[in-house]
Amino acid sequence: MTTEAEPNDGGTSVIIADGTPLDVDLKTDVPHPARVYDYILGGTENFPADRAAAAEFSRHLPNLPTSMRANRNFMARVAHNLAAEHGIRQFLDIGSGLPTSPNLHEVAQRVAPESRVVYVDRDPIVLLHARPLLTSTPEGSTAYLDADLSRPQEILQSAQLQETLDLSKPVAVSLLAVVQFIPDDAIVKNVISELLAPLAPGSILAISTVTADFAPEEVADGTAAYRASGIPMVSRDLTAVAAFFGGLELLDPGIVLVHRWHPDAESAAIEDSHVYMYGGVARKP
Repeated sequence: MTTEAEPNDGGTSVIIADGTPLDVDLKTDVPHPARVYDYILGGTENFPADRAAAAEFSRHLPNLPTSMRANRNFMARVAHNLAAEHGIRQFLDIGSGLPTSPNLHEVAQRVAPESRVVYVDRDPIVLLHARPLLTSTPEGSTAYLDADLSRPQEILQSAQLQETLDLSKPVAVSLLAVVQFIPDDAIVKNVISELLAPLAPGSILAISTVTADFAPEEVADGTAAYRASGIPMVSRDLTAVAAFFGGLELLDPGIVLVHRWHPDAESAAIEDSHVYMYGGVARKP
């Protein structure tokens, strides 16, 4: 948990809850997807390189702000649905990104104050600003883990997870707007398999990821712009996304554009060609 941050010659020194200083390099001269996302959503935790990249990406993807907001709203609807309709009380949010209200725990704890959430991200700037992710209700609990999705065992064996979640009861794992940065489908499938293996039956997997199915030219240009900036990104069609849910029971309405998943009035009004993300939620048998 972050309690203090001070600049030094090597970058930024982060003082975590146990008093341990961590020297981190924010690499502010290189665009980072979490900070680009933050800027496009109207946040302030970004730098000139991120803003320049956002402008370039938006030039190729003119509806990128709409799509990103639709993905953020998808997260909120999924969290509410799982807490209210499926009785889920434990959440593991990997690739959480910079705090943007409402955060997942805020949505879940409005339904069930006892909900417990572990946030995971590897971006140092998220670590610097993780405090809003830790403002749990007294009945529930939240924790933040600095770890990489590509090392699922590190996540599962962490003290933060083991002290916060009970893996003998269902856990909802969310991988939202993150697997598009892993180009190899086999790696994504292996990560998902490792994450779900120790979880109880009834656990949930929620994914959102980039697709070109509804705006092929825009997304092809946009993903090329991301890659040119040094950010690996791929788009996937419906068949490829469905393969990530292999062996799981897809919940209604299946894999759809994120604004079509149990849409509210605002989401229902968005044109399909303005959203570049598929989303789906499935249950472990």
